[in-house]
Amino acid sequence: MMTLSDLWKHFRFLTDIETLSEEQKAELHSFLEQEYQKRENRRIEYLLKMSGMKRVKLLCDFDWKFNPKVPRDKIMEFMQTDWLSRPANLVMIGPTGVGKSHIAAAFCHDAVMKGKQTVFTSLFDLTAKLAKARNVYSLIDYYARVHVLCLDELGYVIPSKEQADAIFQIISKRSETATSIITTNLVPSDWGRIFDSATASAILDRLSLNGRFLTFDGRSYRSKK
Repeated sequence: MMTLSDLWKHFRFLTDIETLSEEQKAELHSFLEQEYQKRENRRIEYLLKMSGMKRVKLLCDFDWKFNPKVPRDKIMEFMQTDWLSRPANLVMIGPTGVGKSHIAAAFCHDAVMKGKQTVFTSLFDLTAKLAKARNVYSLIDYYARVHVLCLDELGYVIPSKEQADAIFQIISKRSETATSIITTNLVPSDWGRIFDSATASAILDRLSLNGRFLTFDGRSYRSKK
């Protein structure tokens, strides 16, 4: 809960708070707190809309028992770090259906709820936007600047040389300034299947900076349905 002094500074009042009576302070505090919460709710709604997340995914909804080999401890350890305050990279590797995208979306949702600009996009959607972009440099700059970027399903589409170069530029520009989350079905040694070897090595080098690589294993959650 914000104090009246905090709210006073947030709304940038010019008068001195000490000129108010205690009753006026109490009334104003209640009003400003409600107004502040409304603004924060509107901001979070906007961030959710712009994030690209189609459905809300939460860690508390994840079925950890279905695949005991999913690295729960390492995932929760990452969540407890200051990944929203300092640049961090997280690469989740494993076969389709084991929960990588769910975990990534949960991280993105957590970031949004804490007021951080976040983008969740598949490699397919990103390459499509790059192909249609009138100004590729503006698009690169946009993805390079968002606080948290999740690139989902790396390995299911092969980008063109120009698109691969743009993806490298995005990851490179983010490597020391913002957090990137990648989900992929390819181990790092196989990234040369979708990028040329030089680009794959350069991307992995940037992701290794402040980065963690987690391996997922197990059955597809879709088999439960």
